[in-house]
Amino acid sequence: MSASAQARRLQGMGAYLHALDARLMDNVPPRWAIGLPSAVRELAWFGIKEARACLFAGLFFAAVFAMPRAGLFGIPRYDLLLVYALVVQLWMLRAQLETRDEFRAICLFHAVGFCLEVFKTAMGSWSYPDAAYTKLFGVPLFSGFMYASVGSYIIQAWRLFDLRIRHHPPYWMAVAAALAIYLNFFTHHWLGDYRWYIAALVLGLYARTSVLFRPLDHVRKMPLLLAFVLIGFFLWLAENISTFYGIWSYPNQMGAWSRVHWGKWSSWSLLVIMTFTIVAGLKHVKASIHVPPE
Repeated sequence: MSASAQARRLQGMGAYLHALDARLMDNVPPRWAIGLPSAVRELAWFGIKEARACLFAGLFFAAVFAMPRAGLFGIPRYDLLLVYALVVQLWMLRAQLETRDEFRAICLFHAVGFCLEVFKTAMGSWSYPDAAYTKLFGVPLFSGFMYASVGSYIIQAWRLFDLRIRHHPPYWMAVAAALAIYLNFFTHHWLGDYRWYIAALVLGLYARTSVLFRPLDHVRKMPLLLAFVLIGFFLWLAENISTFYGIWSYPNQMGAWSRVHWGKWSSWSLLVIMTFTIVAGLKHVKASIHVPPE
């Protein structure tokens, strides 16, 4: 396929996704679902919206799982994954599936995640076993996109589900908690692991916070803390699959694969809170967040 044909195909995919987004957000039950019970219809539409919100994450991890460990055409798989992730991300920007502000936030997620990866691999928490030309300090550059995919999901879900946040804590408190979460990933190697103290702080901050979302034609409500925990669980599942395919490995997985420790679920949930805080700083997102007066 020529470059011009590929460009037209990508442009057509972008137009299709814009049409799909408009259909998903018009909150009118589709014709095929009219005869279904209301709960089933809403659950189906919820699943479609979730799948659409996972566009970047889905495309990225599909490549992670499909890419041969030996790479292709003599190019290591880590390098191919970097090129693939860049192409997908630039396509989403060019197709206006992400705004420039959102793209800058995605870049921030990548940088924050990559710095964490460099430190953790240096400390021996995990390692990337395969060779690559695009490794820096022992970490392949594509790894930051795993963190960026979480941010992309939250950004897309916010729009598709018309999210509204009620009783959000003051921004300075949320930012302080996010910084404490991030710093603890580093300092626990010397000062001790304070994640449960930070979790208790977060529990107090977000105890009254709820998220309003619209799967189809009804607005639903759930505690924001529950959303953090659920997203963290699915990230923990994705981590298990990734380590099974040897993308990276923990020390106890060197000889043979074993399940990632349950404690990583809490780490991912805390990381989701940090990511959420960054997304909440976007201009068009702040309008949907209610912060009670102090």
